[in-house]
Amino acid sequence: MKKEIDTMDVVKVKKHHDMEELGDTLTPTTNEEDIKELMKQLDRESAYREHTCWRQYITVVISIAFCIFQLYATLTGSVTAQILRATHLAFVQLLGFLLFPATKKMPRNTLPWYDVLLGLAGAAAWMYISLNFDSLARRAGMYTPVDIAVGAAGILILLESCRRIVGLPILIIASAFIIYAFAGPYLPGFLNHRGYSFERVVSHLFYNTEGIMGTPLGACATFIFLFILFGALLEKTGIGQFFIDICNAIAGGASGGPAKVAVLTSALEGTVSGSSVSNTVGSGSFTIPMMKKLGYKPEFAAAVEAAASTGGQIMPPIMGAAAFLMAESLGIPYLTVAKAAIIPALLYFAGIFITVHLEAKKLGLKGMSKEELPRFLPLLLKKGYLILPLGAIIFFLVSGKTATYSALMGIVFSAGLGIVTSIVDILQGNKARFDVKDIVETLTIAARNIISVAIACGMAGIIIGVVTLTGLGLKLGAGLISISGGIKIVTLFFTMLSSIILGMGAPTTANYLITSTITAGALIMLGIEPLAAHMFAFYFGIIADITPPVALAAIAGSAIAKSKPIKTALEATKIAIGAFIIPYMFVYNPAMLLINTNAYEVVIIIITALIGMFGISAALEGYVFRKTHVIERILFGAAGLLLIFPETTTDIIGLVVITVLVAFQFMQKLKHQRAAV
Repeated sequence: MKKEIDTMDVVKVKKHHDMEELGDTLTPTTNEEDIKELMKQLDRESAYREHTCWRQYITVVISIAFCIFQLYATLTGSVTAQILRATHLAFVQLLGFLLFPATKKMPRNTLPWYDVLLGLAGAAAWMYISLNFDSLARRAGMYTPVDIAVGAAGILILLESCRRIVGLPILIIASAFIIYAFAGPYLPGFLNHRGYSFERVVSHLFYNTEGIMGTPLGACATFIFLFILFGALLEKTGIGQFFIDICNAIAGGASGGPAKVAVLTSALEGTVSGSSVSNTVGSGSFTIPMMKKLGYKPEFAAAVEAAASTGGQIMPPIMGAAAFLMAESLGIPYLTVAKAAIIPALLYFAGIFITVHLEAKKLGLKGMSKEELPRFLPLLLKKGYLILPLGAIIFFLVSGKTATYSALMGIVFSAGLGIVTSIVDILQGNKARFDVKDIVETLTIAARNIISVAIACGMAGIIIGVVTLTGLGLKLGAGLISISGGIKIVTLFFTMLSSIILGMGAPTTANYLITSTITAGALIMLGIEPLAAHMFAFYFGIIADITPPVALAAIAGSAIAKSKPIKTALEATKIAIGAFIIPYMFVYNPAMLLINTNAYEVVIIIITALIGMFGISAALEGYVFRKTHVIERILFGAAGLLLIFPETTTDIIGLVVITVLVAFQFMQKLKHQRAAV
């Protein structure tokens, strides 16, 4: 989202890979180009070519054609599912190689001939399915040598596009699965299988709807694309700046105001954004300098923004597109997933908010002056209309409409909003805020933003295809359970570690697809609610964005704050402690995900969990009304965990302990105040 950055203290990052070395190469600047450079260094999806002259028009025309095809397929419903998915991936492959260079070090203002060939070859491979669909269907799985050659080329080109656009983690995993399909007879123990021929593997992965063209790509080619187009349209309305302004009006004047603004803004932006890094850089370029100016340490300021921005990926309704894929994978309505994510997300942000508040009190930090802040009511009356498209989507989803219909209505409302505001601008003698150029830019951005998601979905299709071909899913689940001895908490712990490792450096969509495919199955085998199992894997995959050693969101925040990346990542991990606790809560008590529960249970869960988060935050911060002693911190932490554990007895014990501790601290504070008088 566009920001006013001419007075912001942002930084430039040189190309170094080591976290500490990266932190030592930061130099102050106030140049918007350096914000873009920071994004390109830390976020693969932002490292695209910016073509000029005739090359620019080619990519724009292809992007517009892509969007028109997608809208046509959605509105008419006349395109067969396999043809839609194959054509979708054909556009993605062509644009991917035209827009993304082979390495980050390559210039972004040139277009090598081999990238053009790769793009055309990748597109041709998938169009081969679209153009020969009837023939392939009539042959009923009897594939010719040409079919196999096209399929093999298409898979290899997809792997290369994944390497340069999505990253190595999912590429390595998908490649390992392909090798496993061939090497089964030579593997020991539960990994052994009879093995499959080259033709069988290629045909299963390329032509079968259980492979690359499976459920993930199907979701991407339908409603995920629509939501990404909606997000691009919404960005043009200026809602990002409105979120910042409204959060400043609400919390800017409170103790440690800018940090609380960062938390609230990231939560709101997370409803439409799909990247922890872009969230961190987008709102952090505004909030981090303000936090530092107020008195927060650079590491803490960067960590707050990184933790909050990462949390944006678990905030409904978008959730980095994972919510749509989760719904498709589990065969449940999208609204069920979105509703299930609400309470955990609110608890996560509440934990960060409490930590920020206690840190501000500990340091004696004040908020911003009233003169620096916008006024809430006038701002809401003047710009409140900007939330209408988002409100429309939520309204239609709650009304029982499909995700596709809701997304289309969101697009209609966003476009209508742009047209109405432009008419008003023209009538007032001003330049229109939304014109043909903005429409072209919106379609171009949407087409570019879907590329990494579609490739990640295709790679997930490879993993799922091998799993269905070899039965590996049950074997992996059984293996993980065997290692943990079938003990639930131990299995959860191993799943947590696996998800964090698998999620390191992966975009949100790829992150969920990897973790859910490989780790969620083991939890389901233990009898855990499938939605809770998928959410558990997703949470810990997402938290990898702030967990050392990769911690991309923390690196982005440290770059802006000029802090040490490792220290920032460790601080962000502490601030986001809720993300390490909440998944265990909803696994042991699925009512937190609004599964088989009632309003009374939900209210009790929220109250006890919030008090529990307060206890844990107090233990980590070492402050409530005054600095806490070691024993107090231990008691606060233990009481917080007891409240989070879903049992009436533990809730009562935890509540009593925290009440006594808070009362004791308050009395001590009054005693000191009287003594000072």
